[in-house]
Amino acid sequence: MSAVNELVEELVAFRNYLRAERGMADNTVIAYGHDLDRFATWFAGGQMGNFRKPTLGELADYLSSLRDEQLAAASVARHLVALKMLYRFLKLEERADASAVELLASPALWERIPTILSPENVEKLLLAPIPADRFYLRDRALLETLYATGCRASEVVNLKIADLYLDAKFVKAFGKGSKQRIVPLGSKAVSALRTYLGEGRPNLSTAAPAEFVFVSRANKRLDRESLWMIVKKYVRRAGLQKKASPHTLRHSFATHLLSGGADLRAVQEMLGHASIGTTQIYTHVDRNRLKAIHKQFHPRG
Repeated sequence: MSAVNELVEELVAFRNYLRAERGMADNTVIAYGHDLDRFATWFAGGQMGNFRKPTLGELADYLSSLRDEQLAAASVARHLVALKMLYRFLKLEERADASAVELLASPALWERIPTILSPENVEKLLLAPIPADRFYLRDRALLETLYATGCRASEVVNLKIADLYLDAKFVKAFGKGSKQRIVPLGSKAVSALRTYLGEGRPNLSTAAPAEFVFVSRANKRLDRESLWMIVKKYVRRAGLQKKASPHTLRHSFATHLLSGGADLRAVQEMLGHASIGTTQIYTHVDRNRLKAIHKQFHPRG
């Protein structure tokens, strides 16, 4: 049985536990169930290793993904409560690591700063695909697009040919609720996309061209799990020490723009954040960098 199916079965057992042993009302059980179904969908996307032994970083990434979907703070807190209850149940049944509950209760989970890559490490990652790779042109264009736009994984896999405006150097991205935004493309991303569309993509399949930009050998749209695996492959090849995912490139995109002097409102618009407060976390990241520089170089640092 796959890990995803195992988690789905545990969620069914958890719902039965809430009804039969905790005596919770159906509406309450349904509400917790909806929140945990979202967690299961996120897990199915390959964002987590073993759901029975979650790490602080994995749980923080999940909460970060909820914030990126513009969920209100109260909704994120409710999701956290649902996760706590699930893991307490799994601990009671001896089917999950006991430390999971402690991790979920840790204040550090809320204060965690997003993982980012330095510009040098991003460069290593973008150069990791080599011509000998089976999908070299596609993968190179995929990584360049992730970093150039800061788009979410779901937005990148859903990019259509009609959404690309390479001559004008921008893409149309569709975020939560199909909300459209315009995101600029750098020259390197444009070049990688032109080469992929002209030379790589036509060779992936003899079938009729799909409408999506990034496709598999079977000419099907790449899914989020495939995208995650592609990024992980090149992270390992580049020898990067940090755990990096497609979302890490989004975090790095925002942080590097702000470090270079970009306007916070402009970064908010490019990321598709409904609230400026969500974007401000990246100013905290840069503030830590400035503190480190001050400590290293100031005579009284």
